[in-house]
This record gives sequence, structure tokens and C-alpha cells, in this order.
Amino acid sequence: MGLRRKATAADGAGVGRGEEPGPGGGGVGRRRFLGFVLAAPTLLTAAELGTAAPAAAGAGTASPEITDLVDLNDVMTTAALATSHLVTVEVHEDGTVSFALPRAEVGQGITTSTAMLIAEELGVPLERVRITLADARPELVFNQLTGASNTTISTYTPIRVAAAVARERLLRAAAAVLGSPAGELSLKAGVVTDRAGGSVGIGALAKKAASVTVRRVAVELKERDRFTVIGRPHNRIDALAAVTGRKKFAMDLDVPGALPTMVCRAPTLGGRVGSVANLDQVRAMAGVTDAGVVSTGVAVRARTFGQCIEAVRALRVSWKPGTAEGASDESVLKELRAAELPLGLPPLTKSVEARFTFHFRGNSALEPNCAIADVRPHGAEIWSALKAPIVAQQAIAARLGLAPGAVRVHVTEGGGSFGRKLFFDAALEAAEISQEFGKPVKLMWHRADDARHGRAHPMATSRVRAAYAGGTVLSFQQRHTSVATDFGHGLGEVFTALAAKLPVGDAAFSQTFFHLTQSMPYAFGVHSRLLSESGKGFNTGSMRGVYSPDVVCARELIVDQLAARTGKDPFGFRREVLRDARARAVLEKAADVGGWGRRLPDGMAQGIAFHGEYRAASAVLVEIDCRPETVGRPVRDGVSGPRVTKAVVAVDVGLAVNPRGLEAQMTGGVMDGIAQALTSSLHVREGHFLEASWDNYFYTRQWNTPLELKVVVMPPTTGEPGGAGELAVAASMAAVACAYGRATGSMPTRFPVNHGTLSFVPKPTVPPVPASPTDGLDHVR
Repeated sequence: MGLRRKATAADGAGVGRGEEPGPGGGGVGRRRFLGFVLAAPTLLTAAELGTAAPAAAGAGTASPEITDLVDLNDVMTTAALATSHLVTVEVHEDGTVSFALPRAEVGQGITTSTAMLIAEELGVPLERVRITLADARPELVFNQLTGASNTTISTYTPIRVAAAVARERLLRAAAAVLGSPAGELSLKAGVVTDRAGGSVGIGALAKKAASVTVRRVAVELKERDRFTVIGRPHNRIDALAAVTGRKKFAMDLDVPGALPTMVCRAPTLGGRVGSVANLDQVRAMAGVTDAGVVSTGVAVRARTFGQCIEAVRALRVSWKPGTAEGASDESVLKELRAAELPLGLPPLTKSVEARFTFHFRGNSALEPNCAIADVRPHGAEIWSALKAPIVAQQAIAARLGLAPGAVRVHVTEGGGSFGRKLFFDAALEAAEISQEFGKPVKLMWHRADDARHGRAHPMATSRVRAAYAGGTVLSFQQRHTSVATDFGHGLGEVFTALAAKLPVGDAAFSQTFFHLTQSMPYAFGVHSRLLSESGKGFNTGSMRGVYSPDVVCARELIVDQLAARTGKDPFGFRREVLRDARARAVLEKAADVGGWGRRLPDGMAQGIAFHGEYRAASAVLVEIDCRPETVGRPVRDGVSGPRVTKAVVAVDVGLAVNPRGLEAQMTGGVMDGIAQALTSSLHVREGHFLEASWDNYFYTRQWNTPLELKVVVMPPTTGEPGGAGELAVAASMAAVACAYGRATGSMPTRFPVNHGTLSFVPKPTVPPVPASPTDGLDHVR
């Protein structure tokens, strides 16, 4: 028995965009919310639904950006609004509080920030809040989709209202116990106290707060100046479990009968099995229990993963052509250039123009792609780290020929994602294999599988032309052309459901996404951005930002060029033309803390860039070392190249729920930006990627990590959180690119800059799983 509450926010699931709190004000705290106490054995409450107020951020501007009126986060928050009343907070008789979060924790820290919201509004210690991940709940519709930095934005008010209604019910129950008016009671640290010193713990009130009738109630959220948890830095609530190995991921679960399983995959993208010459012999290998053909290759189930690898390597398979047969970097680039939209007639004034190329980038998390499946004749149970579990449940049910209600999907914690776990290919594959073998399976992809057959950030080009006269930019045009991005993970359904409310007409999913995530922060006269897509033979997805890293990098490089052409300092030029006060503030802070303009040796330079999205703003200053002795330093099996020696990030997310978690997000974003600018890419040859693991995919390593890195979290500027998960990536990538151009005297146009150097011997594609390394001791120094 416990005290449970369901709630959504009245007036929409977030603070009205037009409400800017005054000095010392609380904005959201001054708003009252209506809810219901429902008839139930334990306390059930629900907030009254309202209609989301239209955003007003663009009001009063001559030609507001689409994202000033509505952006991707607005769309996702609105889509989640209708079912926010279905989330519950439960108070237990031992005084703990639990909440099943309908989102995926993949390392971004949302379980901690969610616990902080509950602890703040309910008046309990943070360590007594237990956050779990909700199983797939189809009734939530669009309210169980994790992505686009939306979790904190869309859940901020509903969770607080949920906790506030529970708090008020506890106070009313305590009033009866203590014999004092509820208004004279205080709830702090999980204990209700009256003025005479009497007290009672919330655990003792859990049953008493229940209601046998439906009652309408009103609650008021805490004013911001009374916050004691929100806005204060907190360590992650799962940190101890993570560092002691007690944190449970999918492969840590002990599901009865689920044995290790792997798949032998085609040498090219999208290849299918033609025939298998030795299937019976592989079935007879030591430890192997099952082997058979499935839609993605040949599956092998064995006692250990080592035995799975041996069996996969032993298979002799003939393959049918793949979806990207014969493709190479050069052929994809040629196709992209043929699909580029025109920039129009050359301007009559002076102009800057360039074409930028962004190569494929891998989207493999440190945790291998994995899932557990137990499929029976009349039902199935799945365990995996899923950011779109409802869509996964529907797809798995369709593949298995079962009703969606017969498929139970458990969301486990994941070891990284950055967009990868929006896709549920491992869960779908595990379900198919379990059905084929008639046994539970514990499927894990090899790292080579995810590098070659997983998700990749699409290869793209971006053409930019900016016309100027004197010191004024008259026009700015950008034509972005990309290999098609796959939105089949659920975001496309959100756009379809809300199409009539979006200011982009009947644009396709990708066009809608593009326009709702891109903006022009500078006062550059007439400006336009258009997207064109080409090629559908690759498995694509986002990588902590779909279009923004490339679009912003190209834009900021041209901004540097405009500054140089007009005889202005890159920082001063940006400060002069930024349209928004919050944007100028973060830019100035990054420049000040980073020491913009200080003298550096020849071959070293500073770069600065700005990026704003989802009602948040970031500016990044970096210093880069491109001197020959640095670029040419020996790195085993790698390209050393330039090194970013210093990075400063200034970030304004409106209201940071957990500044320490925000710092971690920004730090990770810097590493992503450095990687995408300098080192990380996939090489396409003969229809497949050459990279086959992390040892030859060069994400930011110790030898090119900044020796000095500082994150400055700006004071709160609004009454609500903005998006943070992807915020630092684009600005960091752009700042590194700008610094590289200034240090070398030549603007880079291909990314990453070292893509042309292949520093490793590609591993074979047959067998698809490389042999385990045996030379580790040779590298001990």
C-alpha cells in the first residue's frame, strides 16, 4: 500500500513561453494548477488538462524565425501533454517515494534530475526518492519518447504538479493526526511538523491520505526563490552503483534460459543470406545450442559469447547484394552534389561562398547494441535500453504476428545512446531469433556489427553564400544536402499527429525536423535554409544532433569569413550581429573566461562560435595547436593531427535543474565537437564501412582532449529548463573548425579534417567478426 498520484500540468506541460520572471521572481511558482484526487484504495490524483498556450517568443519581431514561434521541443512537449496525467508518484509506508519515469536513462542523468524535482516539491530527502524506468505503456502515446533534449522540458511541470498534489494530500492527512490546521504544518525532510513540535513521517500517512471519492483540488508550485534542491549541484543518484558495478544493464540481467546469441552479418550494408554451406557443422560445435537463418543474417546461440564468436567466424555464407552495393565516399559525394538545391543568381554585391563536406560518422555507444527476448507461442517479453519503447513494442508484435498487448517490453538502463537507442533493431532482431529457436536469447552485437551495420550520422554537404556591403550582411543562404535520415523511430509519428498545428505546411518528416531545429541567430538581412536529401541505402540516424552540428559548423565558418572581409574581430562581429540578449551574454562570458584575443605562438589560434536551440544558448571558445611538432607527433595506429588545448563553454538553459549534470553534458558535447571536427568518421568502400571497432574509429582520445576545460553555467534567465543534451556539440565543432582555420590560414571545408588519412589496416569483412586481439602485451610500455 502506498500513496500514489497521477498528474499533468494544467495550461500545458510547461511554463508559458511568454512568462519571463522579474528580478527574484519565480515565474512558474506563481501559477496555480488544478488536479483531482481519484477514488482508489491508495491516493491517486490527476492534474486537470488544459490547452497549451501558443509560444510568444517571436512576438514583436519583424520576421520571426519558425523556431521563435515553435520548435521541435514545443512539438514534443505538446504531443506529450495529453497523457501526462498518467504518470504517477508513489509514497511508501517506509517513507520512500518512487516514480516510474517514462523515458530512457542512457547516461544523461535524467533519473537524478527527476528525483530532484520530486524531492523539491514533495519535501523529501533526495536519497529517499527511487526512480525506475517504466515499461512500454502504449496508453502514453507520445509521452514515452526520449530524444531531442526534451525530457526535462516536457516533464518539468507535470512531475512537480504530481509531487505537489501528493504533498497537499499528506499535509491534510497529517492535520487530522496532529490536530492542527493544514496551513500551520510544514513538510520537510519527509516529516510533517506542527508549530507545537508535533511530527509525523510521510510513511505513516501513506494510507491515511487515500480517498474514496473523486475530489477536485488546487495546488501551487514552489516559488523559485524557495528552491533548496532544484538549481543546486547534485551528484548522480546512480553514481555509486555505476562505479561499483552494481548498476544493471540489459546484459547483466539473469533471465532464465536466455543464452548468449550473436549474428553473422553480410560483408556489405543490407546484404541478405543466399545460402549457408556448413550450418549443420556449426550447430555441432562446442557449446552451440542453435543456429539458423534470420532476416539479418545467420544467428547462433551458445553457452558463452566466446563460443558464439567462434561459431560466427566458422560459418560459410554466400550473400546477396546489399542496399549500398558498390558505394564509396566518392560515389556518395557525387550523388549529394547532384541533389544540391541552387543558391540562385550571384549577388550584385560582394559575397562569401563555400561548399562544406561532412563524412559519415558512427553512432555506436560504449555499450554494445543488445537485447534479451523470450518469445512464446502466445506472448513475448523483451528487455532492452529503448528510447522509443512503444514503437518498438508495435514493431515487434507485427514481426512476431502477435497482438501488441501480448508483447511486454521492459526498458533497461543503457550505456550511452546519443540517438542510437531511438532505434530498436537489437530488440526486434532478438525477438525474431527467439521465435525462430523457440528459446530465450541474450543477443549482443559485436562492435564490428555496430560500426558496419548500425546507425551512422548521414554524409552531407552544405553550400553557403553570404552577400555583404560595407559592414552589413545583406543576405545569407544555406543549402544543406544529406543522405536521407531515418525517422522511423517515432518522431515522424509525432509530426504527423500535429501536422495541422505546425508552421511548415505538409513538409516531409525530414523537412519538418530540419525547420524546427535550425535557426539564424544573427541579424543577417534576408536569410534562408533549405534541405535536400538523397540516397536511402544506408542505416542512418542522429548522433547527438541531426542536422545542427554540420549546419552550424558551416554557418560559423562563413561568419568568420564575413568578419575578416569586413575588417572585424570574430568575437566582436558576432556580438554586434547576434539578435538576442541571452546569446550575447553567453558569447561575452565565453570570451571573457577564455581570454579571447590573447597572444598565442604561430600555428596556434583561438576560435569562438555560438549555437542556440530549444530555448537555450551556448558559446564555446577553444584554443588549438596546429604546430608541426604537435600535428606530427606519433600516435600508434592513429592520426595525431591538431590538438585542442583549451575549451570554455558558457551555457544558458534558462533554469538548470542540476548544474552539475549540465556541466557533464557540456563536457561530453565538447568531446563530440572535437571528434566531429578533427578525427571521427567512417570510410565507405565497396558498399561497406571500413571501420570495425573503437580502435579504428577515432573519437576524442586522451591525446587530443583539452588540457584545460571549463564550463560556465549562467544564472537562471527564465522560469523553466531549456534543452541541454545536444546543446554544446554544434558550437564546439564550429569553434574547433574556426580555430583550425585561423591557425592554419586556410578555412577547412571537409570534416573531419583528417578524413583523407587512413591510419589503420581495415579488418576483413569475411568473417564479419574480427579475431580477438592477441598483441596487447606488445603495447605495454
